[in-house]
Amino acid sequence: MKKILIALSVIVLLGCSDKSVLLPEVENATITEITDVSPAYIFYDETKPDSLELNKGNLIISTNWLVNVDKRLTLKQVIPSIIELQEKKRNSSHKKESARNYYTCNDTSIKNLGFIDFTDVVYIQGGNEFDEKGYKLIVKEKDSFLIYRPNNDDGFFLDSENLITNLKEFLDESELPNLLVLSFNENISFQYYISLKSKLSQLNLENTTINKEEYIFN
Repeated sequence: MKKILIALSVIVLLGCSDKSVLLPEVENATITEITDVSPAYIFYDETKPDSLELNKGNLIISTNWLVNVDKRLTLKQVIPSIIELQEKKRNSSHKKESARNYYTCNDTSIKNLGFIDFTDVVYIQGGNEFDEKGYKLIVKEKDSFLIYRPNNDDGFFLDSENLITNLKEFLDESELPNLLVLSFNENISFQYYISLKSKLSQLNLENTTINKEEYIFN
């Protein structure tokens, strides 16, 4: 399996049709092996009006999808293509319930590929609604995090250097089940988004779940 992943890594880095994808980097990915896959590529291309090119020609509906996104792109550029891919599988009569969607990453801790599952994520562009029982973590810009609870004017900025520790301490203060809603500035890079998602996967709080809906704001 390791040889297969290394081979796939070479394909991603070299790209297809003489194009290349610079994968986002993470450390200690929770998923490092996937079988029965087909790839899609979202290239960074300065010659395009939106600097983006989507190649989805190799996708097979019944397989696990590996979506390779160039880390230099912003969420504003990437999310519409991601939504398009999600809807393509969700609306297909040939989909297999067990087939998942993953972002492909370069896991620097193992010098191989890692993967982040986004099958159940629902991206909402411009939305700002969320459950009154939840907490909202807003990524205002790079290294700027604000967390607050609805109907409460008091918000707290969290230290980016120790985000997971700070967030865990904040959420542990409540004995009730918590819902954590994520809201991202559309101008952050895909690299930064993936690094945050990877860190948040390490929370493992018994009293907290992360909402499947993610908001992308301008």
